[in-house]
Amino acid sequence: MSEVRTACPYCGVGCGVAGRAGPGRVLDVKGDADHPANSGRLCSKGSALGSTVGLEGRLLLPEAFGQPVGWDAVIALVADRFSRAIAEHGPDSVAFYVSGQLLTEDYYAANKLMKGFIGSGNIDTNSRLCMASAVVAHKQAFGADLVPGCYEDLDLADLVVFSGHNAAWTHPVLFRRMEKARSHGQQWIVIDPRRTDTAEGCDLFLPIAPQTDVRLWNGLLAWLDAHGAVDHDFVRDHVAGFDETLASLARDDQSLEAVARDCGLEPSSVEAFYVAFAASTRTVSLFSMGSNQSAQGVAKGLAVINAHLATGKIGKPGAAPFSITGQPNAMGGRESGGMASTLAAHMDFSEAERDRVRRFWRAPALTEKPGLKAVDMFEAVHDGRIKALWVMATNPAVSMPRASRVREALAACPFVVVSDCMAQTDTLDFAHVKLPALAWGEKEGTVTNSERCISRQRALFAAAGEARADWRIVADVARAMGHGEAFAWTTPAQVFAEHAALTAFENDGARFLDLSGLSGMDEAAYADFAPVQWPVKTQGANTARLFTDGRFQTPDGRARMVAVAAKGPARAVSVEWPLSLNSGRVRDHWHTMTRTGLAPELCRHAPEPMVEVHPVDAARAGLTEGELAVVETTAGRAVVTARISERQRPGSLFLPMHWTDAFAPSGRCNPLVEADVDPTSGQPEFKHTPARVSPYGEAWRGFFVAREAWTAPEGLDLIWRRTPYDGCQVHEFAGLGGAAEREAVVEALMRRAEGEVLTMDDPARGALRRAVITEGRAERVLAIVEMGGLPARGWIADRFLDDALELGDRIALLAGRSVDTVDVGQMVCACLKVGTKTIEAAIGAGARHLDAVGAVTGAGTNCGSCRPEIARLLAAMPKEALNAA
Repeated sequence: MSEVRTACPYCGVGCGVAGRAGPGRVLDVKGDADHPANSGRLCSKGSALGSTVGLEGRLLLPEAFGQPVGWDAVIALVADRFSRAIAEHGPDSVAFYVSGQLLTEDYYAANKLMKGFIGSGNIDTNSRLCMASAVVAHKQAFGADLVPGCYEDLDLADLVVFSGHNAAWTHPVLFRRMEKARSHGQQWIVIDPRRTDTAEGCDLFLPIAPQTDVRLWNGLLAWLDAHGAVDHDFVRDHVAGFDETLASLARDDQSLEAVARDCGLEPSSVEAFYVAFAASTRTVSLFSMGSNQSAQGVAKGLAVINAHLATGKIGKPGAAPFSITGQPNAMGGRESGGMASTLAAHMDFSEAERDRVRRFWRAPALTEKPGLKAVDMFEAVHDGRIKALWVMATNPAVSMPRASRVREALAACPFVVVSDCMAQTDTLDFAHVKLPALAWGEKEGTVTNSERCISRQRALFAAAGEARADWRIVADVARAMGHGEAFAWTTPAQVFAEHAALTAFENDGARFLDLSGLSGMDEAAYADFAPVQWPVKTQGANTARLFTDGRFQTPDGRARMVAVAAKGPARAVSVEWPLSLNSGRVRDHWHTMTRTGLAPELCRHAPEPMVEVHPVDAARAGLTEGELAVVETTAGRAVVTARISERQRPGSLFLPMHWTDAFAPSGRCNPLVEADVDPTSGQPEFKHTPARVSPYGEAWRGFFVAREAWTAPEGLDLIWRRTPYDGCQVHEFAGLGGAAEREAVVEALMRRAEGEVLTMDDPARGALRRAVITEGRAERVLAIVEMGGLPARGWIADRFLDDALELGDRIALLAGRSVDTVDVGQMVCACLKVGTKTIEAAIGAGARHLDAVGAVTGAGTNCGSCRPEIARLLAAMPKEALNAA
């Protein structure tokens, strides 16, 4: 099959992908060398896309109330139930909860139906959880949700400030791009409570106390003013609110000592940051989840923007406050109106804007007001105000704060529809109707990345089963509800053309979002669509950065500096809850693992849910490295593996958010997160919830390897998790009970085992091992221990790939390794499957820098997201070992 150019479905970098599909849905992927976002580079997740496109676990047929049903019947059912709810309870009794995984065409269709023809603002997106605060900050400062910078600025900047942005893990392709710039003298400053992989290689690390960002950035603004570093000419000509903002700073002591004390930093470090910011005319401040996911998220964004406006570091090459989006099409959703707080095409709810959109859509029922934001939406489901809910391409039962309460809401809702490509997610468990949607590799449409670059996603395969495009499902329901003329599209090109036309409609240049150059695109032009940054007023035009002329989308064309006050966290730590819980991502997983969980290579670097704890806090709590820990907040509880690390700030915990019921039901993070939100943006606080930690106190531990996924035996209270490997699934478990509990586990897992059963027990250690071999192949391996360690899983898992086991390997299944097994250690490089011990051996043999390690092992030579970890291994190697080499 010929090569198809498409776009990656993961983060907001928006990388181009070149894919070549083969029989049996085999897919070879590489980076698109011609795409401006990545120039051919892919991260570990993008490189593993070929492992995620199979049909295993796919939702292939529509279902209603547990039964397969045809599309005509299910569309009629959804339309009828939503129409009845609207007729009986009003338009605000229904809601859509959508996703940055949708394409712009899908977003546009869903928004048009809800706001234009149902007549409610109740459509919100999971982008509310990641980028809503940046949206509001942009609107207050610039007059609209406008990202001023572009990726070229990351090449040109002399200084890059990472404010709550672990780019090495969340946007690794951009991180590699900045690594190249850094080799030519670019300076990095990282502001983060954790010493992340991004912080490992920076010039200055500020391990800021939780929720003190505004204090730090306000202090910068005061310092800039006091030291003559304000660009008064730029302020005079292009900025409003400067004097009022400066005057507001007098409420706090802005001395270096006071700022440093409040932020938990050294005064010398604060001063070094301020001096560097003032000295560099080309400065990019990247702010992301660490800033946005906060009850003070808007204030944090504005504080960053204020510093750039005061110094004129905006709209110029290498200078911008730059909000980096999390999802592949969070921007497309923001442009098309996918958030409850906007109408469409960067228009809000003024009478003039409502009249404009009403006439364009010919929608007499157009909503008069914004709808419910995500947290409020699920509260409305919980208390019964929302009678029918449609969830599209997202998993709120896992991703929302207070996720257990969200599950209660879904369970109580009279009618829940879920569109998804997968057959099992935690949210689908609550669905009355399941609608099979196209997956990545089958979709046709557009996405917009963090630098406003619109790219095409293109199909590599035919639709799986009866799956349909999300925009088409929405249009089918809209037609069944009686709105056929307005939803008469037959192709995604027609949807996109209408979206582009709306951005241009009665746009006299006052609205920067203008796709008039794309509004007349026909099917052929849409098929050949090349990446382009908006505004696009002329076909083929490209706009790299905004505000180059100092004009902003405000009535007077001036940017607004907005005074923001430093505040304490919404919930303070206490004697009972002494620690601050910070949630986030791991390097190789994406959101709730519905896609990355299909790729075994992405599951090896961080194979289990864990809590990262500083040694001081671990000692105080009695935690031991590698043992299970209980993390509790007032909202919930999780049991995860303890990882003790000085990279964690004392007094803080870090818990990743990815694991679900399918992978680790006791390790889910977001049931612990309180639902405190920013009062303006509605974005939840994911970076600070008061918490405590204690040992779980497991009496025994074990693992079970099988070809298929298992769940914990019923009736047993076990901590259980699953990790996919090539050819098998590795299940880890632990319990508090005694011998009877262990025997019950053995009975449940070995029941009806067919084949040769190998046994090895050690009663003195409470240890037992079982292996089942059927027709020469490994089928099951079970190991349990009360005292001591368990064998490594990797070698055992690899034996499930063997068609016929050698005699020595059959016996070695119980030992966990053969006599000639080479232990590669913990996985570091997911792309090329290189472990710690392999890298340490290369270092010991004389590979003394990153490129040398890469030359010997391959690690770090593909996507590069593991390079900071390799650098740590280099730094940790004893000098005498290096000298000996």
